[in-house]
Amino acid sequence: MESITGTTAGRKRLIKTCVGELTVSEKQAKKLGVKPRVRLSPQIEKSCLLLSANVSYENTARDLKDLTGVDVGHSTQQRLVQRTVWKVKSAWGIVLALSIDGGKARIRTPEKGPNSFMDYKAISLHGWVCGAWFQENGELLKYANSQPLAEKISCIGDGHPGIWNIMAGIRNVESRREVLDWYHLMENLYKVGGSEQRVKQVKKELWKGNILGVRELFDDWDNPPKEVTNFLNYLDDHKTRIPNYQLDQELGLCIGSGEVESTIKRISRRIKISGAQWNMESLSNVLKQRCAYLNSDIA
Repeated sequence: MESITGTTAGRKRLIKTCVGELTVSEKQAKKLGVKPRVRLSPQIEKSCLLLSANVSYENTARDLKDLTGVDVGHSTQQRLVQRTVWKVKSAWGIVLALSIDGGKARIRTPEKGPNSFMDYKAISLHGWVCGAWFQENGELLKYANSQPLAEKISCIGDGHPGIWNIMAGIRNVESRREVLDWYHLMENLYKVGGSEQRVKQVKKELWKGNILGVRELFDDWDNPPKEVTNFLNYLDDHKTRIPNYQLDQELGLCIGSGEVESTIKRISRRIKISGAQWNMESLSNVLKQRCAYLNSDIA
């Protein structure tokens, strides 16, 4: 160690490394990048964070022991995640499209009784990076508006009003191209049921963004069923967000929010591990840790 660092000065401590436990002095630790008051080498610490971004703390401790022979308990794994400052990665080029969606996490309640499920929100800067926040919509917006967004940014979301309430805080209405995700639109169409031929005709008109043509296809009902009424109301709610999808696709513009839905699914693989339940502070950090992993910051 002295031959590598050129010093032995300072108080000594024992740290766990991939080659076993080593004694390092204060000066040696500084030169080797070992954090103050930490008894893990940078490589072991990174390995812990990488593993715990994918599996439970208990399984992280087990896998680390199997892979390296180093024993770091599950409670230490958790403390390591909680004390790490996680920064959401920024895009390093112009962002042409973004999408926002929500997921659910099981939250531990302080009193006896069933746990509750609460929402978190994730954003995907298409082609770049993702981020997620728990009960911090303001932080999500602050992050989004700090990115190198295109002069006309495509904002794609599903039909949930909460998502569009957040979207309303991105830039200004003139700078946003709000688009209802095509696949969610189709999901709502298929809920209508009825004639397969009519559904195909409606789909054809929607692909062109022709809402008036869609209404005409349902005009033969004096008393339309509830499913039809709900669908037509849904179209009214989002009529400004239903473009000519065919033309937009030909122009290379984004019409789907698949990137953020993929992000939600990949986040869920960590936070919805069987039996997992979180307090609010822990969940906030784990969301950021998981996104750091997805953005390859700890890969």
